[in-house]
Amino acid sequence: MISEAATILAPGRVNLIGEHTDYSGGLVLPVAVDRGVTVRWLPDAHAIRLRSAAFPETVELAPDGTPAGVVGGWGRYAAAVAALLAERGRPAVGLDGSVSSTLPIGAGLSSSAALTVAVGLALCRAADFELPRLQLAHVAREAEAAVGVPVGLMDPAVCLLACRGHALLLDCGTEEHRLIPMPADIAVVVLDSGVRHSHEHSGYATRRAELERALPALGGARPSEVTVEEAESAARAAGVDEVARRRLRHVVSENERVRACVRLLESPDGPDRRALGALFRDGHASLRDDYEVSTPELDVLVELACEHGALAARMTGGGFGGSVVALADSAGAEAFAAEVTEAYVERTGRDGAGYVCATADAAG
Repeated sequence: MISEAATILAPGRVNLIGEHTDYSGGLVLPVAVDRGVTVRWLPDAHAIRLRSAAFPETVELAPDGTPAGVVGGWGRYAAAVAALLAERGRPAVGLDGSVSSTLPIGAGLSSSAALTVAVGLALCRAADFELPRLQLAHVAREAEAAVGVPVGLMDPAVCLLACRGHALLLDCGTEEHRLIPMPADIAVVVLDSGVRHSHEHSGYATRRAELERALPALGGARPSEVTVEEAESAARAAGVDEVARRRLRHVVSENERVRACVRLLESPDGPDRRALGALFRDGHASLRDDYEVSTPELDVLVELACEHGALAARMTGGGFGGSVVALADSAGAEAFAAEVTEAYVERTGRDGAGYVCATADAAG
């Protein structure tokens, strides 16, 4: 058991490509970013207690994770993590800590996964309890599901497996993963639409259910294991409804785009920028038209990013608000972010924001 003050920082993430593929065992290509959730704590023999300056709720749990009373708000995530770790054998050890964040909530940068991972690592460290990182990622995913958000493995996995200067290629079906180097002359820029969302109250669960109507048509294959043509043929033969077929078409084609993006990034001569832009453009169109998770504001941001010289741009995250990820020349990235944000505010009247994000290491 740790006997002095300690700190855990868990990064947020930006998904370059591979959206809404993780919960059907597909491929994703996210990067961890230099914004995240920090948990600072001291050991406590009597309770698990967590406070946040941003929210009024204080999490009060027994050392074994049992709630001391009704837990609401962000505290539900922390309580779910504590309960799941107790089920896996974490010793009943308390801590007294504070939670802070530099991630905009609801912007599509996975603030909830950063929270569950940071709390999970803090609880493990406080009790001198070790879990393999992918096992802890599953705990974080299950914690979100416990509060009504049926997310996939991508967000907590990249938070726990990332490496600075790299993207993470993760097969969410086999859990095989490897690091993909990011070109030093290309910056990752997040363009925040200012439209806030919560997966718990958005159409996220509905989209997942619509996709799952189509999956039995594949006869046990994962969407990452078939072509678009094979998926379309199988879905029509099985009598799958048109909405579910479109959801499936997005997921199958998105897996193909992930593979293509990896090939471009691993090219010895550097990525073909025109091809990279086309991949992102097609990915955004698929999310907008086949999966129907984009918004007018996100569409405008993608348009403006391309007009202002982005190498590539598309919505990122679960959709229904949030952000766009753009790739830009590193030398002019700050100016690019400012120009696009200014144009977006003028066009929409909304409060937008732009962040040039450095890639980051995993939580620790």
